[in-house]
Amino acid sequence: MRPNVGPKLVCFCLLLLAAVQVGLARGLDRDLPGARDPADMGRFAESVIIGYRVEDGQSTRVPLGPWVAGRSKGEWKKSLEVAGRRTRILYLIPRTVGSREVMEYYRDALGRAGYETLYACVGEDECGTSVAHFYSDAAQGKGLTDSYLLKRAFSGDSAKDPWMLVGERRSDGAEAHLFVFGAYQDNYADSGAGERVAVFVEGVDAARSAAAPAGDVIDAQELARLTTEEGHAVLYAIGFEPERATLLPDSGAQLEAMARMLSESPDLSVYIVGHTDNQGDLDGNLDLSRRRATEVVQALILNYGIPGERLTPRGVASLAPVATNATPEGRARNRRIELVPR
Repeated sequence: MRPNVGPKLVCFCLLLLAAVQVGLARGLDRDLPGARDPADMGRFAESVIIGYRVEDGQSTRVPLGPWVAGRSKGEWKKSLEVAGRRTRILYLIPRTVGSREVMEYYRDALGRAGYETLYACVGEDECGTSVAHFYSDAAQGKGLTDSYLLKRAFSGDSAKDPWMLVGERRSDGAEAHLFVFGAYQDNYADSGAGERVAVFVEGVDAARSAAAPAGDVIDAQELARLTTEEGHAVLYAIGFEPERATLLPDSGAQLEAMARMLSESPDLSVYIVGHTDNQGDLDGNLDLSRRRATEVVQALILNYGIPGERLTPRGVASLAPVATNATPEGRARNRRIELVPR
């Protein structure tokens, strides 16, 4: 006998399905915490970063020709191997915007940022049949796979109206490459991410491959003078991995000088204040600056025996700049740790 399903049960099931769909889409209306746009490159208006990864000392291939189907998923007909600090970003574009409109924005943005176009294509006839397979082919090493949502971007053959742009920028011996791919796609891992244009950006900056602290070590005596006479000490010899709160090994000399100064001034308690540039989301930068300050506090406690009650971490992101954020040099000055008497 067929069971009698009452209207209340049907209504409950519909509400449950709606709740699941809302839960899946939650978080797609704001940037991933800590994510930021590439330096000197903005984003299409009202787009959102849902995938983000920065890795130093990486080698990858950028396409200089179309995607050619092979026995596996395929490969680029022509490509260039580049190495350095690699950033991968996945953007969701507003639903009302078409793929070609986004392409025109990025074409202009590359030019404004000083990139020379090495390769450009529009549609599968130019870019290659099933060109989006480069993203899901593990051998290419480009896809963001932290979650099923990110894996299913450009999934299967659902990507339509694809385009690619590849640019190169050389300045003062430094070299940077940017690969941008966009397509209308249907991400079936989450309806909130499907039936809209997505854009994958991969940037490789050879000049920023070797991460290192950006300034000279301030010794204990000078730290004591600065905190007493000027009310704070700006520390550029403490460095972190790009976009992370992991201290670089070369930061040890400055940490040791801080610990010596604090040991010689046993009555002094301080704020350890983290600062960032203004690239990316303010909330993400606030979190990053706080975590970096906390990392310094933990190093002073665990490695040098400074009592934790004398150290208070704070993060203010880009809210107290000491230079313009319009240039790479200015942004480098704004990324710092400060020591402030409490």
